Amino acid sequence: MGARENGESGGKEFQRVADALRARMIDGTYVVGSYLPPQRELTQEFVVSRDTIQRALRELADEGWIASRQGSGSRVIKVLSSRPSVAKETRGRHGVTLSDVLGPAFEKPQVTLDVYTLSAESLSAHLLLQVERIHAGEISPEHIALRLLLPDTELALPYPRVKGDKEDLRLQERLRAISRRHTDSLRGLLNDLQTEQLVPSVSFDIRHTSLPPAFKLYVVNGVELLHGMYNVIERQIPLPSGEVVTALDVLGLSATLTRHVRDEDPDSQGSIFVDNMRVWFDSVWNRLSE
Repeated sequence: MGARENGESGGKEFQRVADALRARMIDGTYVVGSYLPPQRELTQEFVVSRDTIQRALRELADEGWIASRQGSGSRVIKVLSSRPSVAKETRGRHGVTLSDVLGPAFEKPQVTLDVYTLSAESLSAHLLLQVERIHAGEISPEHIALRLLLPDTELALPYPRVKGDKEDLRLQERLRAISRRHTDSLRGLLNDLQTEQLVPSVSFDIRHTSLPPAFKLYVVNGVELLHGMYNVIERQIPLPSGEVVTALDVLGLSATLTRHVRDEDPDSQGSIFVDNMRVWFDSVWNRLSE
């Protein structure tokens, strides 16, 4: 895994700031409706230029975390649950979030994640919570392995798209840019854990498929499976140019997922479903290497 560039000359300082602010919105430091500190305070805290802070805020606004207005500051409009560990007996088969499962999973010595999704945004945000726990000394996994299956970068996706104009590809380009940012963030987060000797062994692999995902899938430690269908909604999306378009889009952040668990009975419904989906993921993954 390649090391992340550091310093503003490497162009990555804005990502460090964006990751830190994103983590604070996830853990409840900045709640929905609250405002981020003024830019001058952020420049002093992170010891970066005003341009770097503005670039980080633009990324968070583009991803829908904040809404910024000149003279009014940046208001938080989206957060994620940060529940790090939920007792197994309180977690039903239905109605869980990724945080519900990742928290306990990262408390194990060996952590494996097989993920099939439209972009890496949800995964990056949730994984950031676990990285913060590792840095804080709350958990100490010995090995983390992530396999990420994404749609091919040249694949024409049905969503997101501008409502009433299937030929307008700007939202597809926006989605690819968001996915690239978050896969870069994931790679950097995991690489830093190993470089700083916080996790002895880390692996991260990405493959792209021509299958457009109609659902998102997470196989966690080989025994828990989360999946959820992408629901199409209509919403307003701001473009980098400043134009706001009406879009048909699918949202995944904070999505409620269906959970299945592999138990000691290989013939149980949960075990069969988890095993079948693991075989499906492996079959797609392995064929992409041929």
